[in-house]
Formats: sequence, C-alpha cells, structure tokens
Amino acid sequence: MGSVLLSDLATEIIIPVCAVIGIIFSLIQWALVSKVKLTPDRNGSPAHNKNGFNDSLIEEEEGVNEHNVVAKCAEIQNAISEGSTSFLVTMYQYVGIFMVVFAILIFVFLGSVEGFSTKSKHCTYDVHRMCKPAIATALFSTISFLLGAITSVLSGFLGMKIATYANARTTLEARKGVGKAFITAFRSGAVMGFLLAANGLLVLYITINLFKLYYGDDWEGLFEAITGYGLGGSSMALFGRVGGGIYTKAADVGADLVGKVERNIPEDDPRNPAVIADNVGDNVGDIAGMGSDLFGSYAESSCAALVVASISSFGINHEFTAMCYPLLVSSVGILVCLITTLFATDFFEIKAVKDIEPALKNQLIISTVLMTVGVAIVSWIALPSSFTIFNFGVQKVVHNWQLFLCVCVGLWAGLIIGFVTEYYTSNAYKPVQDVADSCRTGAATNVIFGLALGYKSVIIPIFAIAIGIFVSFSFAAMYGIAVAALGMLSTIATGLAIDAYGPISDNAGGIAEMAGMSHRIRERTDALDAAGNTTAAIGKGFAIGSAALVSLALFGAFVSRAGIEVVDVLTPKVFIGLIVGAMLPYWFSAMTMKSVGSAALKMVEEVRRQFNTIPGLMEGTAKPDYATCVKISTDASIKEMIPPGALVMLTPLIVGTFFGVETLSGVLAGSLVSGVQVAISASNTGGAWDNAKKYIEAGASEHARTLGPKGSDPHKAAVIGDTIGDPLKDTSGPSLNILIKLMAVESLVFAPFFAAHGGLLFKLL
Repeated sequence: MGSVLLSDLATEIIIPVCAVIGIIFSLIQWALVSKVKLTPDRNGSPAHNKNGFNDSLIEEEEGVNEHNVVAKCAEIQNAISEGSTSFLVTMYQYVGIFMVVFAILIFVFLGSVEGFSTKSKHCTYDVHRMCKPAIATALFSTISFLLGAITSVLSGFLGMKIATYANARTTLEARKGVGKAFITAFRSGAVMGFLLAANGLLVLYITINLFKLYYGDDWEGLFEAITGYGLGGSSMALFGRVGGGIYTKAADVGADLVGKVERNIPEDDPRNPAVIADNVGDNVGDIAGMGSDLFGSYAESSCAALVVASISSFGINHEFTAMCYPLLVSSVGILVCLITTLFATDFFEIKAVKDIEPALKNQLIISTVLMTVGVAIVSWIALPSSFTIFNFGVQKVVHNWQLFLCVCVGLWAGLIIGFVTEYYTSNAYKPVQDVADSCRTGAATNVIFGLALGYKSVIIPIFAIAIGIFVSFSFAAMYGIAVAALGMLSTIATGLAIDAYGPISDNAGGIAEMAGMSHRIRERTDALDAAGNTTAAIGKGFAIGSAALVSLALFGAFVSRAGIEVVDVLTPKVFIGLIVGAMLPYWFSAMTMKSVGSAALKMVEEVRRQFNTIPGLMEGTAKPDYATCVKISTDASIKEMIPPGALVMLTPLIVGTFFGVETLSGVLAGSLVSGVQVAISASNTGGAWDNAKKYIEAGASEHARTLGPKGSDPHKAAVIGDTIGDPLKDTSGPSLNILIKLMAVESLVFAPFFAAHGGLLFKLL
C-alpha cells in the first residue's frame, strides 16, 4: 500500500496552525477596516489627513459640512446594527429551543437502537471486531450536533456583526474614490470568510481529537458520531436562511413597491419607512444566512468524507494522516485564500468602476489555480501511493493521483458554475440585457424573459455537476464525490469574502442615500453594489453545486450505513419515495414564497399608512416610524420560518420510521434531483431581474439610456420583475440547497435507528 511522506505529528501541527493563521489574518483585516473612523474630526485638522489617509474628499470639492455627514452615517449604521442584532438574538432564542429538543431526539433514537445497552457491540462493517456501544454513538452524536449548531450560529452572528461594522465605513471611504471603498468592503468580507473557514476547521479537528480519547481504535464509531457536527451546522443554517430570507425580502418588496413604483422616490430614500428594515435584512439574510449555509456545506462534506474513509483502509489500518486528508485540503485552502485576498487588497489597485468586476472574478480564478497546486502537494505527501476505499460492501483500490483528480474536478466544476452564473446574471452580458430590453413592452414580457433565462441557466451547471459525479465516482466511489464537494468548498474563505462584499456594498449605498450624501458617492456605491449582485449569484451557484455533491456523498454513506444492497427504482417502495422526494422542493418553495408574500403585504400596508397619515413625510419635514416596519419583518420571519423548517426536519424522521430505509433512499434521491434544478433557476432568475433593473438605472450604455431614466415605464416594469425575483433569489432558491443537504445528513445520523426499527407500516402490512 505504501507509506505516507507526512508524519502523524506534522499533521497534528499543520491543521490547527493553518486554522489559527486564518483567524489571525481575519483579525488583521478587521484592524485595517477599523482604521476608518466613524467620529468626525473635531479639531478641524488640515484636509490632507482625513480619516487617517491622505486623500481629498468629495465634500471639500463641493463645500459640504463633513462633520454632519460622518455623524449621520454613524447614526444610521447604529440603527442597522441594533436592528440586525435584535432580530438574530430573537431568532436564536427560538432556534435554541429547537436545538435542545432535537438533541434529545437524537439521543433517544440512537440510544434505543440497542435498547440503551452499555455493552460493546460487533462493528457494523467488520463483525469480527468489537465496537463501542450504541449509547456512546447516541451521546457523542448529540454532543457533536450541539457543537455544529453553536459554531453555525456563531459564524452567522459574527458575519453580521462585521458587516454592520463595515457598511458605514465603506460609505465614508467612497468619498475618496471607488478603490478605497472596494478595499474596505472586500476586507470586511474577508474577515467573515476566514473566521468561518478557520473556526469550522478548528472546532471539527478539536472535536475529533477529544472524541478519540474515548473511542480509541474504534474509528468507525468515532466518525459516525462526528456526522452530528454536519447536522448541527445545517439545521441552524436552514432557520438562518429561511428566517433571514423572509425578513429581508418582506422589507425589500414593501420598500420597493410603495417607494419606487407608487411614490416615485429613489431606493433607500430616508422618507421610506421600510428603508432601515430593508438594510437590516441584507445583513441577516445575505450575510448571517449565507455564512451558516456555507459552514453547513463545509461541515457536511468533511463529515461525509471522514465517514467513508473510516470504513476504508485509512480507518481500518488507523492511518491518521491519510484519514485527515479532507481536513488537510481545507487547511491548504485557508493559506491559498490568504494569498488570493492579498491580490485584491494589496497587490493591485482598483482605479475605476470598470476594474471592480474583473478584480472579483480574478479572485475566483487565482484561488482555483493556486488550490490545484496545493491539492497536488497534499495528495502527494498525505496519501499512500495506493489504498482501498469502501464501495458498497467491497474495497476498491485507488491511487493518490486519482484522489487528486477528484478534488480538482470539484474545484474546477465550481469555477465553471461560477462563471456560467455570472454570464446569466451580470448586466455586462447579453442575457440580462435582453431581459432589460423586454421591459419596453411592460412587466409581463420581462417576467417571461426572466423565467426563460433562469430555466436555461440550469443546463451547463447540471452538466458540470454530472461530469464531476461521474469522474469522481469512477475513480474513488463515494469518497471521490465527498472530496469533490470538499474541493468545490476548499476556497470557501475567498468565496465568502466575495459573497459578503455584496450586501456590505448594498448597505453602503443605502447609508449614502439616507445621509443625503453627494450623488457622485451614490454612483460609486451603486457600481460596487451591481458587481456585488453578480458575486452574490456566483456564491449561490457554488452553494448549490456543492450541496448537490455533498448530498450525493451523504446519500451514499446513508445507503451503506442502513445496509441497503441496491436502490432499485422499479420497486414500489423506492419509487413512491422518489416521486414524493421530487415534490418536496416545490412544497418547500411554496411555503417560503407565500411567507414572503404575506409578510410583504403587511409591510406594503404599513408603508402606505405612514405616507398617507404622517403629515410632512413626503416633503421630508417629518421622520417616518422605522421601528414598526422592523417589527413587522421580525415577527413575520420568526413565525413563518417554523413550517418550512419543520417540513425539512420531520420528513426523514417520519419516512424512515414508518416507511423504512428503501423509501427514504427514494425520497433523498428525488429531492436531490429536483431541488438542484429549482434552486439554480430560482437564484439566477432573481439575480437577472435585479441586474436588469440596475442596468436601466445606471444608464451606462446607449441601449440602457433608451430604456431609462428612473421612473420611466420600462424602469417600472423592471422594478416589478426585480420584486418578483426577490423571494426567488434570496429566500426559496438559496434555502433549497439546505433542504437537500439537511435531509441527507439527518438520514445518515439516524440511519442506525431506521435500519433497526424503521418501516413500521410495511411491517404491519
């Protein structure tokens, strides 16, 4: 089989060191962002040293009082930060109750497999050896579930805190030029990206080592218990995504429909009562939700790879370094992303608006190229030249270069999905310009063109995922698919930095508008925001693509663990599961869309009421009641996130308990196949409508100017399209990838129970 170049001791040092480097780097970036002061300079010091940098400000050129502007920005930022924090704290209280209840469920279900016996049992895959009792798996799965959940919550919360810290600072930097604002927004995104990637890796690594103290040589039991970590991460992400998505879109739709369409006032106008809720929504949905979501994907792909490895030669022969291959790939990913980030912030300077999108695209390309080299090195030093991988009951011989190719397939498939998403959602390309052009004849044609674009945008990503699955499965069975998913997520720090950059820029534009800053500043923040919209769509593409691979790997692990010989679609048990599973994404989307619709309805009524009953509001002499709108969004999202969440969490439990593992395998396959398509088309349709509206508003080309200006009929049609797309791209679409992952990982965690006691209905018949 061959020995490994990297010693176990070196592995034990490298993984935590890389994680700590990631955390230190994120703190350095945070320190650089905090150099931008949010307090006006009272001493009237000379103009050349404003905000700690030597740059002239737009205010000086235009003779505006700089003190008032800075104070106003600080005040608005405070309101957004308070709104975001209070919403997340409220949401986490409800989610905390769920977490405790579900943890008890895990313990009871898994403990009952052997009747809560404390005696050692025969191992599942090697009956000649004795393994730790089922009650130990129950207890440790519960602990790892809670750890995953807490890490996920922390990831989302820290991300939101950083974003609300950076938004006004980005606005103030925009007074000096678009390059300065870009660096502030991007650095803040990097803080979140690196904190999340490093924390996820560190907590997982420490958990494995602590569990090892009890499990000793029983690696099969150890890594089965670790799967709870992925379940915890994803279950919190589901509520974060759905709750945050409902919040942000209820506010957004309410603000747009009444403000822009009915009252003809600009976006983020301080007279609009829903404007603070809208900006809070960007942080709780796009930042906290996205953070938890990608953390969940990362945790699950690591867990899926570790579970399969533990029953392959790595686990059987106790080869620690080879066993930690998925964690080593993630460790190298942190170092690669660190170098990549410096390209955006230090090596190259952004001088004009046209440089923004290429700079963000280069981040993806540079990180992918460097990561390919990194993976090659890790595969060479951390893997034996040949080894065996568990493949549905038999051990398959695999070479280290094949595993390297599996990771690369995932890595490059991610890049392809990213670029296809960009092509279909960026207003620099024909598809979105065609959607904008269709607004000439009204909202109906805009909607038709947008839907067609979304459906069409599914084709290439699905081929990329299909090829990725075929290649990686051919080389290394289910382990190949798990590491391909990990490959796609290995550059998670850069992916998240690009993703978080979008909402921060969006908030910066909102603050500029509310603080009454120069229109030139708003133009700069709008340019940052338009690029951010595209990058957000790319981030969602990555999340959906990786979710498909992760779910398949988890599905394979579940089938092995549940002792299913073959999943035969022609047996009625499996087929009924398949058709019901394919329906679930539609049921889930219906719930989330309806929730946004009903919350937006309340918001529209409240905004209209304020415009009609508060004297002097339109004239700008009276202040709107922002707090009521924030409360409407908060109450609606907390109430409405429970039914979709329950649907996802209860389906595997009900199906597995009453219908058994064969039907459940059908449900998982069905939801995976239909969920991926619905998610990609929903995200891209929404993104295209949003950028078609921005294309008309910016008026950057001759074609765009014939459709504008703001307030024209084509522009109003574009706003309606954008409003329809909001729940598609920010609530239903992104939540679907959590649905497919979460059902798969939950089935895997509960597999021992389902295999022992599941299928009650069929047993009665």
